[in-house]
Amino acid sequence: MTSRGTPSRFLKSVLQNGVGRYICQLKRVSIIFSKNAQSSLGVRDFIEEGVVDYAKKNPGTVVYVSPQGSRIPKIVAEYLNGSVREEIVTSKTAPQISELLTKLTNQSGLDIIRIRKPFHTDTPSIQGQWHPFTNRPPSIGPIRPEKTDAH
Repeated sequence: MTSRGTPSRFLKSVLQNGVGRYICQLKRVSIIFSKNAQSSLGVRDFIEEGVVDYAKKNPGTVVYVSPQGSRIPKIVAEYLNGSVREEIVTSKTAPQISELLTKLTNQSGLDIIRIRKPFHTDTPSIQGQWHPFTNRPPSIGPIRPEKTDAH
């Protein structure tokens, strides 16, 4: 926690993800719904229309569909780091559920918190951060737009 009262951390990747090849951090999705309840209508439509397409797009994610009587419809997402996210999908349409699943697929499972800086290194340089004018000799002077001859 910081003095502002909100948690923060430096920007980092999960287990160096993306250094070699990208690995989707979502390992399991459980879609829990009721066969009869009106609040599960959008979930049932999504299961009929879009769950197969989602499974084909994300072969590394296991999709479980479990009808359970008199329960609130929800999506339970389990990530490789062990975290579990539950999203209530009461009275949502099939496109909204598809959008929610895409959002859960793209997340890493870490809590969403404030990023301190857009860059961070464990071994900082004593020379400072590089920019385009780092090695430019001062004798050249500042960069100005080229003058055009106006006749």
